[in-house]
Amino acid sequence: MFQTFTTPSTPETGAARLAQLRTALSQRGIEGFLVPRSDAHQGENVAPHDERLAWLTGFTGSAGFCVVLQDSAGVFVDGRYTLQVRKQIDLSAFTPQSLVNDKLSEWLLARLPEGARIGYDPMLHTVAELEALESALEGKLSLCPTENPIDAIWRDQPAPPTGKITPYPIEFAGVSSAEKRVQLATTLRDNDLCASVLTLPDSICWLLNIRGSDIVRAPLVLAFAILHDDARVDLFTDPRKASPELLDHLGDQVTLHPNEAFQPALNALKSRVGIDKKTAPIWVCNQIQHPVNHPDPCVLPKARKNPAELAGTRTAHRRDAVAMCEFLAWLAQADHSGLTEIDVVTRLESFRRNTNALTDISFDTICGAGPNGAIVHYRVDDSSNAELVQDSLLLVDSGGQYLDGTTDITRTVAIGQPDHDMIRAFTLVLQGMINLSMLRWPRGLSGQEIDAMARAPLWAAGFDYDHGTGHGVGAYLGVHEGPASISRRGTVALDPGMILSNEPGYYRENAWGIRIENLVVVTPPETPEGGDRAMLGFETLTWVPIDRALIDPTQLTPVQQDWLNSYHRAVFEMVSPHVSPATLDWLQRACAPV
Repeated sequence: MFQTFTTPSTPETGAARLAQLRTALSQRGIEGFLVPRSDAHQGENVAPHDERLAWLTGFTGSAGFCVVLQDSAGVFVDGRYTLQVRKQIDLSAFTPQSLVNDKLSEWLLARLPEGARIGYDPMLHTVAELEALESALEGKLSLCPTENPIDAIWRDQPAPPTGKITPYPIEFAGVSSAEKRVQLATTLRDNDLCASVLTLPDSICWLLNIRGSDIVRAPLVLAFAILHDDARVDLFTDPRKASPELLDHLGDQVTLHPNEAFQPALNALKSRVGIDKKTAPIWVCNQIQHPVNHPDPCVLPKARKNPAELAGTRTAHRRDAVAMCEFLAWLAQADHSGLTEIDVVTRLESFRRNTNALTDISFDTICGAGPNGAIVHYRVDDSSNAELVQDSLLLVDSGGQYLDGTTDITRTVAIGQPDHDMIRAFTLVLQGMINLSMLRWPRGLSGQEIDAMARAPLWAAGFDYDHGTGHGVGAYLGVHEGPASISRRGTVALDPGMILSNEPGYYRENAWGIRIENLVVVTPPETPEGGDRAMLGFETLTWVPIDRALIDPTQLTPVQQDWLNSYHRAVFEMVSPHVSPATLDWLQRACAPV
């Protein structure tokens, strides 16, 4: 079993740990300290060694930070975690704050006297982040780099990970590491850079065609690298992660170094060196004589999946669809009395394991029964485990990691008899998902410019959701991948080969939640029949029925009905040859036309 259900944190420890931290800050002569969720690689998932925010506050969400002052401590989260944070932190010690509405600079200036010193760990904050905060503070408060005081008081802090690094087969990668390095080295020379410092694990894994086991749910290697303009790479990580097979795979143009060699290597770079200010720790920038802000050269090529990566992803989704259909058929036929969220998560993982291809789940399954479904990133544990709520909804957001691809799918299903409000809201969400699936747009548009297509039906009814409509997805890498997204913040142009999620939703606090998610890939430009301009579009990758019990066909336009019926026909044709007889009976009913 990959997923565990132990309670990850408890609010009861927060006050005592906060007091310890405040004592440590006083001893250092600083009035406050920034505690981010991120590690030195800005990862969404971090190793146990780097779970400082959760250790201090109890909050376990994938985004957010805490600011600790002597008389107050704010935990800043976005709309996904508004409900979760209140359940996980000690509200007498910490105060929830909104990342959207509460500006950090204003919060600090309102609570500290002019000239106060705010400490930060320079390995955990990016250059852009610190520059923006410093500008907003207008010189009234000082930002001071310091060794992390949490590491000094966290007595049983786990050791950094030493997971093994393995070569990634060329049949899945599609392009050799040597070809990638030569291509990117040309980019460096074109920009008059002698090197580029890579700090993102997924960039390094993609460039070198390697995968790791340092982080749960994502096959990543925690490492830093320097790509030189002659296509050589210096890789910095714990040597215990390497094997003779790996060294042979890396070849003589890639040199493995221990972590402690990273600083001298940065100091030795004499010419212009590219660093990505949005992702690189400010510590890295400070070690380089001539740093130049330049985007991570791996990010866009990695996002534009090549034919082999797309072929593998399609295969992974067909495999995953069979497991999901077996699961949904089981759920439809199960006795729901006494069935809990953990029971559902466990059974779903078992169906994925039965494929004999699962290497991990791609994130902890979000399984929210009734009111828990309204918590966008809810994670069930032993203390929260709820029974399925009769005549309500069950939201299940899950995915698998397979050598040939990464999957992510959400289905919301009726448990018992749904009421009018549930059906109406579900159909509005479905309309938005279909609108986006069918969309055509001219090349050059970003996710920001198409996000409203998924929200329009909900907006017309006075509803909305507080998360992005879609995120990028890796090819046997992270389930959340930049730089593209479908959201109000998505400014990167959508290019062919980019894989994204399409997942509008609606959440009624203390009642239920709805989300429908398919993965899609941006298709090459094609001129629609009768048109005179080539347009991009989406190809759907996910093939699992959408609960017909929650759909009001009269709310759908004829075009939307046609899309849904066509989708279900394709699901049946693709999945039916591979499921059990009992599931086949369910699948026939689930894919019947509306």
